[in-house]
Amino acid sequence: MKLVVDASVAIKWVIAEDGSSDAVKLLKATPLAAPDLLVAECANILWKKVQRTELAASEAVLCARLLQRADIEIYPTRHLLEAATQMAIDLNHPAYDCLYLALATANGWQFVTADERLLRKIRALGSSPYSPVVASLSDAAAQFS
Repeated sequence: MKLVVDASVAIKWVIAEDGSSDAVKLLKATPLAAPDLLVAECANILWKKVQRTELAASEAVLCARLLQRADIEIYPTRHLLEAATQMAIDLNHPAYDCLYLALATANGWQFVTADERLLRKIRALGSSPYSPVVASLSDAAAQFS
């Protein structure tokens, strides 16, 4: 089964932070997918880290180059617009993040995120159609240990 990963997971492949070892386990263990939004979100995260002086510009460019080469299948988002909009409304959460959930749901895959805010919102719904599709990064990585 493919796993859909978001930028909160992908950025951990190239920047050492909490959860990086779990993120690398996923990169090595299973086919990965993401909506094309992943590219823009990762670029934006790297830019922010340069702005905050957490990374040098040359380091950010190297991270971008490594992410560009990651073994992850990228999918267009246009056909996910309606579903992501409904999910954003249901969860009261930004539609950007819901595009990942919509891709996973549309294909019967699992969505893995390190976004604790999104995970809390999905869990707060209790039994919902989204709950079985979503896994935290640590839970997903545990499957491949």
